[in-house]
Amino acid sequence: MASRTAYKAIILSAGQGSRLLPHTEHVPKCLLALNGCSLLEWQLQNLAEAGVQEAVVVTGFRDDLVRQEIESRAPRSMQVSTLFNPFYKLADNLASCWMARAELAGACLILNGDTLFEPEIARRLLAAPDAPITVTIDRKSAYDADDMKVHDHGSRMMAIGKALPAGEVTGESIGFLRFNAAGAARFVAELEHIMRTPEGAKLWYLSAIDRLAKAGVDVRVASIETLQWAELDFSADLARCRAIAAAWIARRPLADRSESGFGLDAPLSLRESGRG
Repeated sequence: MASRTAYKAIILSAGQGSRLLPHTEHVPKCLLALNGCSLLEWQLQNLAEAGVQEAVVVTGFRDDLVRQEIESRAPRSMQVSTLFNPFYKLADNLASCWMARAELAGACLILNGDTLFEPEIARRLLAAPDAPITVTIDRKSAYDADDMKVHDHGSRMMAIGKALPAGEVTGESIGFLRFNAAGAARFVAELEHIMRTPEGAKLWYLSAIDRLAKAGVDVRVASIETLQWAELDFSADLARCRAIAAAWIARRPLADRSESGFGLDAPLSLRESGRG
């Protein structure tokens, strides 16, 4: 049964996506078109379909375009606001979480701005057993250097990071986390501590999750094996994400496509014109 707790989603979309250049020369990664809808619109629509009614998008590069996209394309059932991170050129996503620390109160979600996911993934995360922090993971036969690797024992996460020894890796984080009120408070306290260190602004926020798990905080995993998701980091990922989006659109009744905007042209400012 789906959770009845009202969760606020924090979507980390401040970066340009330099590894996707030239596709991201003029638009941020979160606004790349995936078959008529931007990645951000897919995220908002799929969160809304899973019952999430509020989202805060942390912006940076081309904040103006992100706000325009939200104004014209956000689901009617969802309250969506933005929070500008002026340090997006200098800092990594831990700093974006720190900028959003006031929003990380009570039950909340953190979603990477480059994760494409089907609605059932959000439903599975929301319906997972209560825990201070829950990390969605996938499992596969092999992991590469860029994967955010996880070591879990049973349902408890022991460590997370890209450099975990191969023999310890049991899964991969997809960049989608759930916090209850206590877990969010512990996470914010850890962010405050790390941001006071010399290296703090250059770290990923999952390094804070790793520290909390190793300090004894109950961090759980929710496996989303067999469900469809993709991370948009490189040009090859763009083709895969578009193929996934095309398949989703094809499965929707025509009336639903017209109502939601799926499969229709993106706003003029976001049409590819050879850029995406």
